[in-house]
Amino acid sequence: MLDDTLVDAYLNRIGVARPERLDAEALRLLHAQHELTVPFETIDYHLGKEIFIDERVVEKIVYQNRGGGCGEINNAFHYLLESLGFDVTLHQGRVWLGHAFTPPYNHSVTTVRIDGDRWLSDVGLGRSSRYPLLLESPQAQDDPHGTFSTKRVADNATDVFRADALQYRFYDEPVVAADGMQVLWWYRTSPDSPFLQNLSCTLPTENGRIILRENKLVVIDGDERRIERLTNDDDLLAAYDKYFGIKLDAPPKPSPHVKKSMRMSYERD
Repeated sequence: MLDDTLVDAYLNRIGVARPERLDAEALRLLHAQHELTVPFETIDYHLGKEIFIDERVVEKIVYQNRGGGCGEINNAFHYLLESLGFDVTLHQGRVWLGHAFTPPYNHSVTTVRIDGDRWLSDVGLGRSSRYPLLLESPQAQDDPHGTFSTKRVADNATDVFRADALQYRFYDEPVVAADGMQVLWWYRTSPDSPFLQNLSCTLPTENGRIILRENKLVVIDGDERRIERLTNDDDLLAAYDKYFGIKLDAPPKPSPHVKKSMRMSYERD
């Protein structure tokens, strides 16, 4: 559980006042602001830094103005919701790769129970919904980031779709952060790790998205797309600061496992 000082700093980081009521509207606001202020990024994997998915990750997000991978961002948001008093459960999931699911514990999400309804919170897929999704809803749910739907596929499993395309499957059984440590080790060390194969940072905006992959900057605003190659270190560091609020001493160097063909969900369509 986060102490009040860290909770207040976290809320300030995402630009939200402490909610007076723990209702669906409060959850929607917290979720949307987290999506718009905390980037999905793989920088520390390429810097060789230790990655935390327990409560220590919150200090990286809050005090270093950083983001992280799904296990970092979603777990951190889970700790925030829990500390505010929401009824939350952490779950593990398997991401759909287009032909098969990843092994277990390759994704984490939180469900939030409010007034008898269950909401799905996912701020860490890279192309998540801006707002939490109402589980067991028979209708597709329109969102600024697309049209999302969920489908119960087993007694203990739910599939999540974006524009009818399967994104991932998560399981009802509660988990704790430590359950994902073995997979985190794989993500940090394996040449097949998508986080080591792709050095990138992304953040949705009100009308689009910013993507910085190595030295390629993509700014999407509505139907317009601007692409720029940043040819020197000063321009690259300035871009991290301007678009993501990330201040680095030097540009991160891509790992030897980087693959140009490796594309994250936010780089597709």
